Amino acid sequence: MLSRRLLLAASRSSQVRRAVLAAPGGRAVVARFVAGETRADAVAAADRLIAHGLHVSLDHLGEDPVDDAHAAAIAAEYVGLLGALDEAGLAGRAEVSVKLSALGARLGADGPALARDHARAICEAADAAGTSVTVDMEDHAATEATLATAAELRAEFPTLGVVLQAYLRRTESDCRELLGAGSRVRLVKGAYAEPEWLAFRGRDEVDRAYVRCLRLLMEGQGYPMVATHDPRLIEIAGVLAVRAGRPQDSYEFQMLYGIREDEQRRLAEAGETVRVYVPYGADWYAYFMRRLAERPANVAFFARALAGG
Repeated sequence: MLSRRLLLAASRSSQVRRAVLAAPGGRAVVARFVAGETRADAVAAADRLIAHGLHVSLDHLGEDPVDDAHAAAIAAEYVGLLGALDEAGLAGRAEVSVKLSALGARLGADGPALARDHARAICEAADAAGTSVTVDMEDHAATEATLATAAELRAEFPTLGVVLQAYLRRTESDCRELLGAGSRVRLVKGAYAEPEWLAFRGRDEVDRAYVRCLRLLMEGQGYPMVATHDPRLIEIAGVLAVRAGRPQDSYEFQMLYGIREDEQRRLAEAGETVRVYVPYGADWYAYFMRRLAERPANVAFFARALAGG
């Protein structure tokens, strides 16, 4: 816990960022969790993963926009990325993930409409490339607006996906609203610090909530996206899929770039669809430190790499 708190505190330090890059193994350890800073880096990472039989969801890392022009630039980056994926012949197995806050949702009273318009432009680019978009979920305050925007966009772009966080007490109800044919739901445990009256807090409680939601999605008519690295939940997902009579191409597993790579390939070799969540961008540092803070093994890996070992 102490290491985790220190790493999360370090995620806000520009001095630690410089130290990470200056250390002998610094750039190598960053490359484990972040594909790179540029669009070309992202496309190259997608190409490598797809060559190993995996699918990809690309996320552009950046600070929340400070004005309309900044939000427009972020949207333009996604549109350009989708064009690059199409040109490289990768769009059939690569989609993009985007947060509405990155598109300006928090920019005052007009922010939600601005974000929706930018998301629509990204969806149009994805549609033209023959792929899709998943709208990421943020903290509980944004849940209702995110689901409403996603529902509005799905009327125009039926393959649009949305993320649900199993630890929120409302999520079983949200799952029931998203069981129809064509619905794409990425189910995650949830990572924001939410109050207990809104979210389950204990690990076992969260796991049980995840399984309840997953059962609903597997028994529904949509396309569940099982986002977890937990071996037990992966096994349960497989059992639920079999019980629901689902073929392997009617759902998928999702994991983070650089996490449990052997398991990603094992599942893919067993005929499962596995999508890797690939972040890139100049604003990689906070994301990188959060990944390290999640597991003690990541901290040990980080320390060895920085020492050049």
